[in-house]
This record gives sequence, C-alpha cells and structure tokens, in this order.
Amino acid sequence: MLAIYKKELKSYFTSMTGYVFIAFFLVIIGIYYVIYNMIQLYANFEYVLSGVSFIFILLVPILTMRLMAEEKKQKTDQLLFTSPLPVGKIIAGKFFAVLTVFLIVMGIVCLYPLILLQFGSLSLKVAYGSILGFSLLGAAYIAIGLFISALTESQVVAAVVSFVVILITALMDSLVNLLPKDNKSAWIIFSIILVIICWIAYIMMHNLTVSLSVGIVAEIALTVIYLLKPTLFDGLVSKVFNWFSVIARFDNYTKGVLDLSSAVYFISIVFLFQFLTVQAIKKRRWS
Repeated sequence: MLAIYKKELKSYFTSMTGYVFIAFFLVIIGIYYVIYNMIQLYANFEYVLSGVSFIFILLVPILTMRLMAEEKKQKTDQLLFTSPLPVGKIIAGKFFAVLTVFLIVMGIVCLYPLILLQFGSLSLKVAYGSILGFSLLGAAYIAIGLFISALTESQVVAAVVSFVVILITALMDSLVNLLPKDNKSAWIIFSIILVIICWIAYIMMHNLTVSLSVGIVAEIALTVIYLLKPTLFDGLVSKVFNWFSVIARFDNYTKGVLDLSSAVYFISIVFLFQFLTVQAIKKRRWS
C-alpha cells in the first residue's frame, strides 16, 4: 500500500494537478477569509468554511477523476490486478494519497484562526471544530469521487458524474423542500430509489437474477408496509433525505457542536465507498 501511496502522491506534484488544487483552494478560502474576518470584522472563522463548502463541487472531481479512470484507459490497471497486493490496499493507497493533498491545504488553513487571534478574540474550539468537520466532509467527497472514477475509463465522464453527485448532495436540503410530503408520493419516490439501487447493483455485479430478486423482494416489503400503515410514509422523504444530507451534518460543526454521530457518518461514507470501489475493481478483475 505504501508504494501505491507514494506513487500517487508523487504524481500529483510531478504534474500541475496538486499545485493547482492547493493554490485554488487557498485562494478561495483566502478571499472569504478577507471578506468575512478582515473587512466585515466577524470573529468567526467557521463562517469562512461554511461559505466555501461549494468548492468541493468544483475541485474534488478534478482531484479524483484520474485515480482509476486513467489506469483503465491506459491499461495499466492490468498491472495492478496481477500484482500480489490486495485490491483493498491499492484503493486505500490511492485514497490516502488524495487525502494527503487535501490535508496539506487543511494544515495551512489551521493557521488562519491563529492569525485572526492576533487581532482580537475568537472561539478556537468552534474554529478548529469547523476545520475538523470540513476535513471529514472533504474525505467523504474524495471517497465518493474515487468510487465514480473506478466505474469509467473516461476522466471527463468521471469528473462530470462526480460534479453532479456532489452538487446534488450540496443542494439536498433545498431539493427536499420541493418534494411532496404525502404518503403516496413517498411510496412512489422510494420505489424509484429501489429501481436505481438495483440498476447500480446490476452494473457492478452483472448478475440480473440477484439484482432483480432483491429489487422485487424489497418492493413487495415496501408496498406491504405502505398498505398496512400508510401514515408511516407521511413526511418520511424529508426525514430520510435530511438524514443523508452531508452539508447539514457539516453545519453542526460550524455551530460549535462537536457531533460524534456526524463524524461516524462521514467515516462510514469513506469506508462504504472504498468497499464499493473494491467490489467494482474485483468485478473487473475477474471479468
């Protein structure tokens, strides 16, 4: 894993990708830092990170699009597949290399509250809590981007899909308010989600029988629950989508709440999408 990690990390700094990512990230954060803390005189560094959370939509796809897509396009993934190194360690090495590039930025950002402290007082607990939440959010998005990169050999497709997925998660709170709240609409929405999940499972496994069987069983169970107690579905769409909202969980940190459940949630996303990436690679390895 260490060899993969060193190779990937080196590749970011032998090309312009790593430097551009770090520079652009720091420029955007610096602009918000000057506006909020220096011009408007807010003694709240968390406002800066809350304002720049949109930056993941633009930068994470660029950072992760080449991780697996480039390997597949150049056929160098065959060397990885035939190596004695387990796929899980290969994926972990790639993930930690990208995470290191991101954490370099966050290490520099850790200096900002200390600079601000020279001009007045601020809550370091809230400031560094928000930095922790921002770092966890970034790690979760990187894991998602890595998984998407493993599904295609086109870097452009990987970047576009990652952009759309991260954009949806960023806008999820607003999108939830547009969804209907009645139980029948909730049943329809969850049925559509089941179809999408089964379709993704089929793409990953190429096993129509398993995907279709799981989908049918899940749909029957969902329908039975709806028929027996439809009131359970009242407002359920909003509750479920709000629970999955990564931005809402990050907002807890900007409010000074060191939410352990949110930290576990972000870490779970990292492990889940690394697991899915490994499964996607294994399917390709044996096909």
